[in-house]
Amino acid sequence: MATLLRGEVRAILQPAGHAQYKGAYCPPGVPFAQVRRGPFDGKTDIAVRPDPDGELPRHMTFGGGSVVYEYDGRDKQGRAVYRYAPRLSPAHQEVMKGVAEVYAEHALKQAGGQ
Repeated sequence: MATLLRGEVRAILQPAGHAQYKGAYCPPGVPFAQVRRGPFDGKTDIAVRPDPDGELPRHMTFGGGSVVYEYDGRDKQGRAVYRYAPRLSPAHQEVMKGVAEVYAEHALKQAGGQ
């Protein structure tokens, strides 16, 4: 677990909620539930620092800004909850294309009886 510096708040990364994934790209053949999944979901060794007004950052980015998580309040343990934001993540469409390929390969194997 990360050591907190003065003023920092523990954070957890979670899958997208409805507000984050509504209208996000989902290729044909892929269950829409896959849109919710972010690459860093479940990560808990993160701390955020509030701004001078005491507000937590609205967004948290990873991979040079290609993956975005959006602040969504606090959980029962007082941690800041950041949810994957597929509509704001530049890498989302390419990742979903990769997921679609995996689903298509699986469907071909199932159809071929393998």
